[in-house]
Amino acid sequence: MEEPIEGEHQQHLTLVTRKSCFGLPTACPSCLPVYIYLKLANVPFDLCYNLTFPDSDQIPYVDSDTYVAYNNEKGGVIESLKEDNIVNLDSDVQDLPEWVSTIAMINSWLSDAMLYELWVGSDGSSAHKIYYSDLPWPIGKVLYLKQVYTVKQLLGISKDNAERREEEIYRRATIAYKALSTRLGEDSFFSDNRPTSLDAIFLGHALVTLYALPETSVLRGKLLEQPNLVIYADKHKAQLLDVASSSSSDPSSSIPRRGPSNWSSKPKSQPKRERTQEEKFFRRKAKYFLITQMVAVLVFLSLLGGSDDTEADDADGDEGFDYE
Repeated sequence: MEEPIEGEHQQHLTLVTRKSCFGLPTACPSCLPVYIYLKLANVPFDLCYNLTFPDSDQIPYVDSDTYVAYNNEKGGVIESLKEDNIVNLDSDVQDLPEWVSTIAMINSWLSDAMLYELWVGSDGSSAHKIYYSDLPWPIGKVLYLKQVYTVKQLLGISKDNAERREEEIYRRATIAYKALSTRLGEDSFFSDNRPTSLDAIFLGHALVTLYALPETSVLRGKLLEQPNLVIYADKHKAQLLDVASSSSSDPSSSIPRRGPSNWSSKPKSQPKRERTQEEKFFRRKAKYFLITQMVAVLVFLSLLGGSDDTEADDADGDEGFDYE
């Protein structure tokens, strides 16, 4: 493992992710790469879980006393950490065309395949456990249906092209896995046998695919066709994740002051102190989350009912949503 890179801002960081499940410190496909990136950089950090706002696009994020990097800013947390010179594993490779194109392939083709598997190409059990299992069932179900609708729009899936888009998504994933397998060979890392964000991003994808998706997953089957990628993922899981989980206690109770919600870990007993205005604001925001989501349930169901009534009158007799 490398020493922290010279020139980094030495700050004590807190990583906020969605919860642990499937034997992973977090099974969220956007959170796990950030966790692995910090581990590969040998940067100490606390881990906190956000259970209240599963649909927040700010998660994951990294927080310290003087710094915060959100998932929905600057191309994501890893890019923010690099750009702001907090943690940069890519300084020697980030301008190489082949490296840039490989990162782009993972962030497009494999990211699309993961979205499809979680929200469209499965029964939704993995997505429910990762995102919604801590919410009341009606709220979790409606948020899930809303996300399915959003993903179908994002991937350009309609009733007319669903089969063709599925074939295209899996074809691209197969090409990506074969290209990554060839590039990796028998090495321990993708770039000059040293870790970069490419390793973190792919390892996050691969471990969610192998451990969080069901055994019947088509994407999981495609990855298993490349044995060296599976060996690579399992080796780093043992070195980075299994060792960390066996040598540490529960996620840190050091609560960041920024963020959209409450945390899963309760702070240790401390002398009472006056809450800041910022803390009071986020506590109020968390308190009213369930109320606003229940309103969202009612609005969504009313729209769903209106859509069904309208379609019942259509001459062609089609049922359900048109996702075009």
